[in-house]
Amino acid sequence: MDMTLESCRTFVEVLASNAPAPGGGGAAALVGAIGTALGNMVGSLTVGKKKYADVEAEIIALKAKCDALQKELLDQVEADDKGFVPLAKAYGIPKDDPNRDAILEEATVTACAVPMHIMELCCQALDCIAVFAAKGSRLAVSDAGCGAVCCKAALQAASLNVFINTKSLKNRETASELNRQANLMLNKYCGMADDIFEEVMANFKQD
Repeated sequence: MDMTLESCRTFVEVLASNAPAPGGGGAAALVGAIGTALGNMVGSLTVGKKKYADVEAEIIALKAKCDALQKELLDQVEADDKGFVPLAKAYGIPKDDPNRDAILEEATVTACAVPMHIMELCCQALDCIAVFAAKGSRLAVSDAGCGAVCCKAALQAASLNVFINTKSLKNRETASELNRQANLMLNKYCGMADDIFEEVMANFKQD
């Protein structure tokens, strides 16, 4: 079932259970969607204000992008569940089956796809949040910081779901390439999220 249609309490309860899904990938997608929405809220509180008229067109465009990102991140909760199914089935294949290794390898690559996409979406969200934090309503700047923190956490969480799978791949070239792509995103966007957080924090520092 699509867990995003359930209550927050139900989601958390199922997450804490021994059910195979949702797991880390689904949780990362949800946290990423929440982080994106927090940034988007800053945009919503900026649009229509005379003080920010000069950036309104840019903010409106970013809000539309974040609307799409939020929805796509939420879609990844169920997608992650479905992406794990082939891998779970592959592990159940008898070890003496001559096709087991090939099926397991393919399923492992498939299991990497959704968390990689979650990472990509979180990176796009952070690009938007950086602008919301810099140009959006000062009354809601803390929410931009919160959004950056959430998206960073989601980015890192999703990466772990990539790395646990690439570690078991027989094809080390494929594993190395996936690891390279994931690390590039981590190296660039974790730093960006930290910068946003520090810039937001600077608004609240007292003598």
